[in-house]
Amino acid sequence: MNPQEIDLSKTLTDDQVYETIMANYSGLSREWITHQWNWMNNVYWAFTDHYKYMIVISLVEKTLQFYNQMNIQYSYEEYYSKSYQQIEKFSITELCEKLNLPKETVRRKVLELENDGIINRSKKKIIIDRKAFVFVKPEIQIKLSSKYINLVANLLNKSKFLNLKADQKTIEGLIKKNFSLCWSWFYRMQIPLIIGYDKFMQDLTTFHIWGTICMNQVFNVSKHLEKNDSSPPLDHWTTSNILIKNVGATTGISAMSISEMTKIPRATIIRKCKYLIKNDLVKLNDKKQYILSSLNFRKILPYQVEAFRYKAKFIRKILNLLVIS
Repeated sequence: MNPQEIDLSKTLTDDQVYETIMANYSGLSREWITHQWNWMNNVYWAFTDHYKYMIVISLVEKTLQFYNQMNIQYSYEEYYSKSYQQIEKFSITELCEKLNLPKETVRRKVLELENDGIINRSKKKIIIDRKAFVFVKPEIQIKLSSKYINLVANLLNKSKFLNLKADQKTIEGLIKKNFSLCWSWFYRMQIPLIIGYDKFMQDLTTFHIWGTICMNQVFNVSKHLEKNDSSPPLDHWTTSNILIKNVGATTGISAMSISEMTKIPRATIIRKCKYLIKNDLVKLNDKKQYILSSLNFRKILPYQVEAFRYKAKFIRKILNLLVIS
């Protein structure tokens, strides 16, 4: 499509997407937390180290941005046809700033990735060797992202912000066809979003564990709302207040269950949960199961709002690409 043929009046703004997500939060929360929990599991499972994976995808995201600037695009099949990817030169300082990590930590993690054969330096080339670790293609993640985007698109159509007929399969096809572009947008959403929570929790493993407890409670609350209320979806603040009051949280989740779901060692989960309890982010119920605490959950809400801004930007880009395609 030539630029003069694009009808800009049909494209979305970040605010339109953001406001739609916030206004219909209770109807979207289960899908979103499943989306993010799956993502966090993939982050951990790749190396059983959250930060190593964040370093790798930060390097990949930088390279994808370079492709976009040079108008180079790869489909999903093209991108994964090679067992390695050359990446742009990077500095430890640059990674520290992007991931909000100490230089000592980043330097150590990069060295470990080199020793494990994940990052290889060959003369002036720097490559990431996909054969050296269990590189999970985002097949499931694309499906989850497409499903969520489709739900938001339906709401945008209903509110007249969008006039687009597209199902989940169409969105999946668009992402795979324009994979290098769309996944650079995906990483541009996920990296600052996850690092924002890391700042609050002081540790990504702690955030991963808290997120699993939160997911369990969101599912319980969703069941409670579906059972007791046939009204339209609730907005973000109303839904959050219900979570804060622990409605539907009579059934918590045990350390063993969290370990089975995330593959994080049970001993680590117990240790991290002591920190979460100390900081009043979770508590134990009568069954010795973990549930959210009502007090400091309010402190997390500003981070959620910031996360939703990143999410809205990503969804807006995908849907606008679909509009002009």
